[in-house]
Amino acid sequence: MKNSTKLIVSAVAAVALFFTTNVNAQSGDSKALRLGIGVNAGLPTTDGASFVIGGDLRLQKDFSSNISGLLSAGYNHWTLKDDAGSFGMIPVKAGAKIFFAESAYFSGELGAGFSTKDGGGTSFLWAPGVGYGFDNGLDLGLRYEGAEGKGGGSLGQVALRVAYGFKL
Repeated sequence: MKNSTKLIVSAVAAVALFFTTNVNAQSGDSKALRLGIGVNAGLPTTDGASFVIGGDLRLQKDFSSNISGLLSAGYNHWTLKDDAGSFGMIPVKAGAKIFFAESAYFSGELGAGFSTKDGGGTSFLWAPGVGYGFDNGLDLGLRYEGAEGKGGGSLGQVALRVAYGFKL
């Protein structure tokens, strides 16, 4: 996907997130602060990669009954095809959750991915997604996560996140 197309898709996703803010409210306490611990499993959209597994910590701050801010950091382990090895990435992102129904949401995050491989560098990350937060703290999310490197290289994955959130 060309960079201009990715920029347009990201802009459309951001606009869609902000236009859905007047629909049904999120359940639970407004203005709450939560810490989520998640496990991620992804299928790469990039040739040469076969699987991605990782984990993350996510801090969520409710700004209103249907808008929350996100800060997250974690680790993703990318396995390459044909015994070509693997590499790691440390994603650090900020974003928002917009609840369009009582517990269902759209999310969008932007950030940086720091390679754990020598000379791997830093990539720009973008991650639109959808999910559902259960009243018992369980959170299931599905997202696309794209990474754009300085040298024009890109990575992508469709990832499932299973997490548990604690109120702070």
